[in-house]
Amino acid sequence: MKASIDPVGDGVQLSDIDPDRALRDKGEYKHLLGKLQEKMLQIQLAYYTQGRRAVIVLEGVDCAGKGGIIRRLTQPLDVRGVQVWPIGAPSAEESGQHYLQRFWQRLPSSGSIAIFDRSWYGRVLVERVEGYCSKSAWQRAYAEINDFERMLHDDGVPVVKLLPVITKVEQMRRFEERLRNPRKHWKITSEDIRNWHRWDDYQQAFQEMLEKTSTEFSPWHLIPGNRKWFARVEALKVVTEVLARGVDISVPLLEPELMQEALEMLRRELKDS
Repeated sequence: MKASIDPVGDGVQLSDIDPDRALRDKGEYKHLLGKLQEKMLQIQLAYYTQGRRAVIVLEGVDCAGKGGIIRRLTQPLDVRGVQVWPIGAPSAEESGQHYLQRFWQRLPSSGSIAIFDRSWYGRVLVERVEGYCSKSAWQRAYAEINDFERMLHDDGVPVVKLLPVITKVEQMRRFEERLRNPRKHWKITSEDIRNWHRWDDYQQAFQEMLEKTSTEFSPWHLIPGNRKWFARVEALKVVTEVLARGVDISVPLLEPELMQEALEMLRRELKDS
């Protein structure tokens, strides 16, 4: 069984991932999550002070746990340096543009991180399966997406791509949980139910997406998703490992001259007060 933190390589199938991998208990979850969130904050500080940028992409079937992963990723971060983009159907104006245009406009600025809850991969997933674009359009999109991500990579922007993997049975269990909890009713749409009936079509689309867009410069990472605690910890492991590569994430300290100037100012203020 392949370790989920490893990037998807040639010949990898969705079935290579065991969705039921789990942690021992909640204590282990809290311990690992705390350490990873602390590292994520260090990474954000490093990216901010060094003017770096990063993109994190989450795809997956409905109820795969993308939102829970994003919440744990962003929980320790300064909101001024991270932007979460929940991606739905394009607006009427966006439908008349190239499908990548709305994503160019949401790329991170210097010192910040952009997280996409669904992304440009909608062209080869929902638009493909539901027939919202022509076959030639979604087939052409694989190369367009690879070129797009290659440009980001060459510009020094890592693109971390996560695909939480759950079973059809687990998806239906989570649907049922949402139906029983009034606070989660807003998460369910008629599209969710329709998509569940096209499970096999979506699995085929996900598999081809992995085969054609898991590249050396921007690989996919499969996250076992049936156990939420494990999925969240594993996702943070991937993100922190990739974003820390080649980056000094030690806590940045003030330059000695600036520190001395600040201390002298404080001494004067305390003396005069």
